[in-house]
Amino acid sequence: MKKVIVFLILAFNLNVTAQEVSVEKSIFGMQTGFGVHTGIWFNNESKLSNTIALRGEIGLEKDFTVGNHYDGAGFILQPVLTVEPRYYYNLEKRNSKGKNTTNNSGNYLSIKTSYHPDWFVINLADNVTKTADLAIVPTWGLKRLIGSHFTYETAVGFGYRVVYLKENSVNGNVQNVDGAYNRNQYTPYVHVGIGYIF
Repeated sequence: MKKVIVFLILAFNLNVTAQEVSVEKSIFGMQTGFGVHTGIWFNNESKLSNTIALRGEIGLEKDFTVGNHYDGAGFILQPVLTVEPRYYYNLEKRNSKGKNTTNNSGNYLSIKTSYHPDWFVINLADNVTKTADLAIVPTWGLKRLIGSHFTYETAVGFGYRVVYLKENSVNGNVQNVDGAYNRNQYTPYVHVGIGYIF
């Protein structure tokens, strides 16, 4: 009888372990965004735990929330580097309802940290100097799979940005008490994107 009980306990534990839902080990893809957050990005999501993935991105984007230091520049694209730990909090629930969780298809909370370096800006007037900025934005989002390779994603957040103005930039005469040229600002984040997973 003891052997039967031990066998049943082991079988139950193996079954629970086999059904455990987890984020993918590593996903490479690209995504384009529309609306407020427009651009194109190449990304990777790497597993840190069963529910946490680290997303890294590199791309070009038009960020409408940068502020007015590019006033009159028109439509511009600038490089961006992003690191974003994501906590996928409803994978187990989706799986228990028979919904797809492939390629991290679920809802998430994240801290999106983006840096726009001062390397270049596409379509920026010659007399306007590129400035760098760093934004940290707590975000809520959802990602869903379309077919086997395509995804759609939407996210909203509200965070903080520091714009590192240069002395000769459009608003470069805004100098802080400590002598640094920068502007601090709160920034909203709204994203709707369609992606492809390789």
